[in-house]
Amino acid sequence: MDRAAITNRTPSTYLKAISAIVWKDLAAELRSRELLSAMLVFALLVVLIFNFAIELQPSLRSTITPGVLWVTFAFAGTLGLNRSMAVEKDRGCLDGLLLAPVDRSAIYFGKALSNLAFMLIVAIVVLPIYSVLYNTNLFNPGLLVVIVLGSIGYVAVGTLLSSMAVQTRTRDVLLPVLLFPVIVPVLLAAVKAWSTASASTACMLRRIVGSLGGT
Repeated sequence: MDRAAITNRTPSTYLKAISAIVWKDLAAELRSRELLSAMLVFALLVVLIFNFAIELQPSLRSTITPGVLWVTFAFAGTLGLNRSMAVEKDRGCLDGLLLAPVDRSAIYFGKALSNLAFMLIVAIVVLPIYSVLYNTNLFNPGLLVVIVLGSIGYVAVGTLLSSMAVQTRTRDVLLPVLLFPVIVPVLLAAVKAWSTASASTACMLRRIVGSLGGT
């Protein structure tokens, strides 16, 4: 076997290839600001539409919060996945990545990590705005862990399917058709985990308040 091929399979080279792809995506987005701006505008529009369309009592806000936020993250994430791969295809960068002397899985993990970073940035911007509009406290460790784990599951599947759909002419339509039926279990698990984490946090706060009142 060729020595160069063996060298390209070492763990250090593999990790360098992943980090190079992530850095390339982040640097390109920092210069263009095309992907994040589209995702943020779309996510904020969804949150505002739900805010003005649904008249809620304060007791019901915590009930619908997981569904509203994960609908927002799912649609914004789909837009980001589509644009991320479409930009690579349109600029000819995808062919360059495929011709690079690195393992194909390194390309997948690099794109998945960059997509995950974009989704988490959107979540960081959306959560404070949602908290203000809906008068709901979303900043507790349990909910943040659910967001991170749900986003990892979303981009793990979405990156693979977006790399397949980008090769077709109807990529903008094909990706949601392929992605949403497959990603439904992840979204349902994230919504259920969010509800459980919210209930546990509320129960813990009531116990703390009760113990302080008893003293």
